[in-house]
Amino acid sequence: MTVIGDDKPGIVEQLSDQILAAGGNWEESRMARLAGKFAGILRVSVDAARAEALTTRLQTANPGLTVVVEGTGDGPQPGFRTFRLELLGNDHPGIIRDISRVLAQNGVNIEDLETDVTSAPMSGETLFRARATVRTPPSVGLEWLRTRLEALAGELMVDLSLDDSEPSIDAPDPSVTRG
Repeated sequence: MTVIGDDKPGIVEQLSDQILAAGGNWEESRMARLAGKFAGILRVSVDAARAEALTTRLQTANPGLTVVVEGTGDGPQPGFRTFRLELLGNDHPGIIRDISRVLAQNGVNIEDLETDVTSAPMSGETLFRARATVRTPPSVGLEWLRTRLEALAGELMVDLSLDDSEPSIDAPDPSVTRG
């Protein structure tokens, strides 16, 4: 589900009360306050028989908050790999458009994206920073993608790193002994 509204104390508590009262379980979420608004996306599990009641409860019990409830999509696909992308450079229009274009043209999905602007410590210039988790199809290797992104980073005059720091979706858990 997604939620958005004017930020105020107690929004998460209200949502969690309604989810619990309908027999649901809060499983995963990303929430933030930005420009005076509170926005979030969360995944809740609930018995199918109680799903409609939960939806009604969430949409009517939270005045001033827009709540949209949808069913879940497909799960992880085998062979896809997850990488961490970080970017830092002088702020200018088009950075996200250019990076996301290269990713989309190569079938790479942006799973998580966080951006901000800050002042450079010495010069005071505005710096743009982006951190993303991206998921690549089996046909796109780390080095191949890194080469393309580094070429673009040179054109954009930003520092970019792409690391294999996230585990592959279908990678075996190294702490589990098999045999």
